[in-house]
Amino acid sequence: MIVGPTGTRIQNLRKTWLQHPTLMKRWQEFARYLYFESTLPPRDREIAILRLSWLCQAEYAWSRHALIGKHTGLTEHEIHRIAQESPSDTWSAFDATLLRAVDELHGDAFISDTAWNALVKHYSTQQLMDFILFVGEYTMICMMVNSLGVQLDDGVSGFPDVKH
Repeated sequence: MIVGPTGTRIQNLRKTWLQHPTLMKRWQEFARYLYFESTLPPRDREIAILRLSWLCQAEYAWSRHALIGKHTGLTEHEIHRIAQESPSDTWSAFDATLLRAVDELHGDAFISDTAWNALVKHYSTQQLMDFILFVGEYTMICMMVNSLGVQLDDGVSGFPDVKH
């Protein structure tokens, strides 16, 4: 049984990964770096994951990271806004840039010059590389949980009720 950082059990994802132990082992090596050793601040990672989870409609990923996001300093209101809004004036300039960069990578597989120039003011070259690869890796996770139909674990909530 895997227990997440919030103390909740991650049963269904583990059951899915155990269908392909060799792949799970290889993926864990890369994911371990991205989640625990990369140069990205945890809060920034969670903003990216939640935005991707929403854009990909990956409810399993959203459910796990809405909990983890709170442990990295995101408020319930911010988490809800990630699903509700496009990057706007209601976010800090840097948070809006993170959201915009995720949107661009998701939609265009490319970060625009405007977003890139804003990221460069806060991130080193290594952080920029980690960010791009992190968004790519988590896109794969969203594809996996969606395509394989990974169900929500007991005791976690899915997507927030938002109006578009």
